Amino acid sequence: MKKKLIGLLIVGCLVAIATISFVKSNIDETEAFAGEQMGTDMAANPANEGIGQGDRAPNFTLTTLDGKEVSLSDYQGKKVVLNFWATWCPPCKAEMPHMQNYYEDMAEQENVEILAVNLTSSDVGIDKVELFKEDYGLSFPIPLDEEGNVGKTYQAITIPTTYMIDTTGTIQNKIVGPMDEQMLTDYVSNLK
Repeated sequence: MKKKLIGLLIVGCLVAIATISFVKSNIDETEAFAGEQMGTDMAANPANEGIGQGDRAPNFTLTTLDGKEVSLSDYQGKKVVLNFWATWCPPCKAEMPHMQNYYEDMAEQENVEILAVNLTSSDVGIDKVELFKEDYGLSFPIPLDEEGNVGKTYQAITIPTTYMIDTTGTIQNKIVGPMDEQMLTDYVSNLK
């Protein structure tokens, strides 16, 4: 009987030690992320070399949904909200009304242009993009990235991805995930 009791006591101690070790290792991992702001402005991330904060935004030329050719350099002297999106993306659908409201209310006053680059190469067809534009009443330019090269250059892997570009053509912020009208207002007001 005494041997069983000692055996149970030893097993209990081993289980307690294993549990404490497991909990402590999980707490250490959680504390490692405690000071980080996750999922927002990625422009200062060194992995984004060439398209990070302070870098000159790479120029591109695309044809818009309306058939006009646009280049990023056409907007030198204006603040640019460069957004990458697709029609099938739920967060993109959620942010588009906010972008449209901002565009209608503030674009002229803030000297800003929204370029909503549709990642056409990974979307479900230009007819769906046209329908999306009509359904959401979008009036800002929608360049079509039919080859996928611009999205690749700007590392638009997670969408929506948005770059805030100042009047000199310099990237100031990279936002991964959807934005609302207040976020747009805050980021654009900080651009020179």
